[in-house]
This record gives sequence, C-alpha cells and structure tokens, in this order.
Amino acid sequence: MKRLISALILSALVVCCAACGKADRQNIISGAENSDIKTYEAGDFAKIGKFDFEKKTVMLNSGYEMPIMGLGTYSLSDEECYNSVTALLRSGGRLIDTAYMYGNEAAVGRAVRNSDVPREEIFVITKIYPGEQFENPEKAIQDALDKLDIGYIDMMLLHHPGENDVKAYLAMEKFVKKGKIHSLGLSNFYIEELKEFLPQVNITPALVQNEIHPYYQENDVIPYIQNLGIVVQGWYPFGGRGHTSQLLGDSVISSIAKAHGVTCAQVILRWNLQKGVVVIPGSSNPDHIKENLDLFGFELTDAEIRQINALDRNEKHDWY
Repeated sequence: MKRLISALILSALVVCCAACGKADRQNIISGAENSDIKTYEAGDFAKIGKFDFEKKTVMLNSGYEMPIMGLGTYSLSDEECYNSVTALLRSGGRLIDTAYMYGNEAAVGRAVRNSDVPREEIFVITKIYPGEQFENPEKAIQDALDKLDIGYIDMMLLHHPGENDVKAYLAMEKFVKKGKIHSLGLSNFYIEELKEFLPQVNITPALVQNEIHPYYQENDVIPYIQNLGIVVQGWYPFGGRGHTSQLLGDSVISSIAKAHGVTCAQVILRWNLQKGVVVIPGSSNPDHIKENLDLFGFELTDAEIRQINALDRNEKHDWY
C-alpha cells in the first residue's frame, strides 16, 4: 500500500510539474539539480506536509505516510526502551524515534518484532552520528539495519551536521534505492545549514527534526522548512532535562490546560500539532505514553495559540 501511495504521489508530481512548467520531476523531488533550493507554493502538492487529524498522519514528500505523534527513546535503557515501545504500540501509537547514539536500536527492533501490530503500520526513525559513522556510512547504515532487524528502516536521519555529512547522506540515498530505507531526513539543521546542504544531495529530506518547545519555538525556521515541502518534527517538546517541571508548571499553559480539562503536557503537544510539528515526547511511564497520544479530543483556540507563542524566549536547552 505504501509503495502504491508513493507511486501515486510521484505521478502527481510529474503531472503538476508538466502543467506549471516550473521544474522537471527530478528537480522537485531532489531539490539538487540547481543551486537554488526549490520551494512549494500555495496549492502545490496539497497533500504533502498536511496533517490529517482524522488519520493522525502526515504525507511525506517521499510518498509515505507518517504518524504525527509517537515516542522518543533518548536516554531510555535497553529494558526501559523495550517496555516503552511495547506500551506505545499497545496504546495505539505507531511512531518510534531512536538513534545509534541512544544505544537502544536493538530494543526498539525487539519490541516491534514481538508486537502483534503489523510491521507496515509501524514507523521507525533512527539516526547515524558524525565521526566514524559519517566516515564509514555504509557500515553504519547496515549496522542500524542489523540491530533493528525489522526488514527496513522507515526513515534515517543524520543526527546533526558534521564532517562528511553529505557523504553519509549520499550513502543513505543508495539504501533508499535498494528499498532498505524508505525516507531520509536531517536532525538539528537550521536555515543556514539547509541552504548549504540541500543543493549537494539528490533526494530532498522528508523531515527535519529540531529542538522545539514553548520556550524555543523556531518560528522563523519552521515555516522555512515547511515551504520546502519538508515536514518538521520537534524533540524536547517539554523542554528537556532540568527544564520540564518549569515548562509544565508555566502559568499560561496550566491555565489553558485547566480550561480544556487536559494536562499541561497535552496542551504543549497539541500546540505543536496545530503548528504542523510532529511530536515525539520521551517517557518510560506507560500512563504518560498513553496520555501523550490522547491529543484529539480538544483543540486550542487561536487566542490560546497566541498565548503560548508569546512564551518564546529563544531559550535553547541543548547544544545541537
């Protein structure tokens, strides 16, 4: 089914490009034929990047659908990770984010394999890291495939910019052609990094994953990425270690949560979704994991969105 959707999307791109005369199919898909990065204009490829709140998915520019909320596994030990992924899948969640540096890819894979959920319904993201992995990307990618042992990787990201990042990305492109990776993306890339990086690759990233929370909102970066036809995903939605209690206890967010009869965590996650940002909150608590998926029984008003937007401090909580 996913391959059919992908074929339909690519066919639509070809027809649209032929009609508008702006670019050929390869230009639109890769963004790499010209030095100028192509952007999506209003009305172009309407389904790409648009959140479907009924299906709880978003259509990627690669032609695959991805859930818009899931689980981040950063800092989870092997056992914690296995139990958390299992809890997510049992609660209806289908999006899992891991990475080589987290040391828990094998636990993610084991939980996926042991689940009753069909593999094609689960979307697994992993990342390779600068240094040795970027120097020997083919080995790094194969190692990830072997550790996960789930047939294919739904999406692979570069963990952050670094020496040989283009080399590593081009290697990932080869695995896309083999069907071992379905979609590609980047993590911790901002406007200047994207302007330099994108013209050097052949497949436009389907996703950029950055730190995003009410105290660090990236209100200039998010629309820039989205206008490229790339989906945005936020890590540290609750501010990260040492900042979570302050953010969840913020009086503005608490007031909005009380008005809707939901938790502060749910308000923050829903705020992200309404801004078009996919959320991957981390947790080892099954109750919190279930709560973090329950985001569709309420909707923030425009006034409430503005209230949360006003909390922006440009306060980054990690070095990436």
